[in-house]
Amino acid sequence: MKILVTGATSGLGRNAVEWLLQEGHQVHASGRDTFAGQQLSKLGAKFTSLDLATATAEQCRHLVKGCDIVWHCAAKSSPWGSRVSFYAANVVATEKLAKAAGKERVKRFIHISTPSIYFDFQRHHDIEENYRPKKFVNHYAESKFIAEQRIRQILPDYPGTTYIILRPRGIFGAHDRVLLPRILSQLKSNNGVLYLPRAGHVYVDVTFVLNVVHAMNIASQNKQLTSGAAFNITNHQPLYLADMLQQLFSQQMGIHFQIRSISYPLLYALASGMELLAYFTGKAPKLTRYIAGTTHFDMTLSQTKAIGELGYHPGYSMNQAIELTGKALKDEMNGSDHYL
Repeated sequence: MKILVTGATSGLGRNAVEWLLQEGHQVHASGRDTFAGQQLSKLGAKFTSLDLATATAEQCRHLVKGCDIVWHCAAKSSPWGSRVSFYAANVVATEKLAKAAGKERVKRFIHISTPSIYFDFQRHHDIEENYRPKKFVNHYAESKFIAEQRIRQILPDYPGTTYIILRPRGIFGAHDRVLLPRILSQLKSNNGVLYLPRAGHVYVDVTFVLNVVHAMNIASQNKQLTSGAAFNITNHQPLYLADMLQQLFSQQMGIHFQIRSISYPLLYALASGMELLAYFTGKAPKLTRYIAGTTHFDMTLSQTKAIGELGYHPGYSMNQAIELTGKALKDEMNGSDHYL
């Protein structure tokens, strides 16, 4: 089986490439980090350095040519940025790649979307896939939703390709350049203190990165799926953010830190001020209203559809995931190239 993995030089994409190679698949990996690409080449992947946001339709078609499956992990994933940049990276790139896959008769196109499309500064438990807020929280969420819509619009044109959408929540694990590194940076700058609304007692669904890889593999194999279907993906073990951080940083990594409660209205006001300043300076704020909101409002996802239709069950428990992630972060801090 030959599989194209986009966004292959970090996070989910890199984990996906490593797992696929271990399973004996042929892998065509694409991404923007040439150094990471060289490492993937040494592991046995074919690597193409390409920015999908600026790639031509012909380049996309060449990228997918000869592949049986596409795992589209590449995206601009950030709580801050211009609408133009998000639109180019998440909408235009996805549409071009999805069309290229259809034209080249790729059997499956697995698109990684996000539960951020649900977020609306309210508490939610067991959100189902059809929920939509009155307004998207930021350009990232909006662009990812539009990308999903563009995929569904082309379904009649490419009946030979099955398109599946996965929405993993709070991905963590090896090669993470976003979630946990951001928290570690805050601990370092605040002398081991992390300020969180409700002292971190916010109920969240998160997903170990190899469980997302597992979900992509199931989505590639299940022949009963309807093209255009979307599924929530999590570890099926919601927990308090504070408990997860204590288990990961204190117990697994030996990092001593404190969580101190901060008023959510105050945090929201600080985030608003930082965003306003960012508009004038052009520099991304360290805190946004979206980040403040996700640390205050409970948010868990319904798994009914993922279990019943997709057939997804996590392969790694939360305890296993946290243990592996702690090891990965320690290896990364020690300069190791192999995280898991």
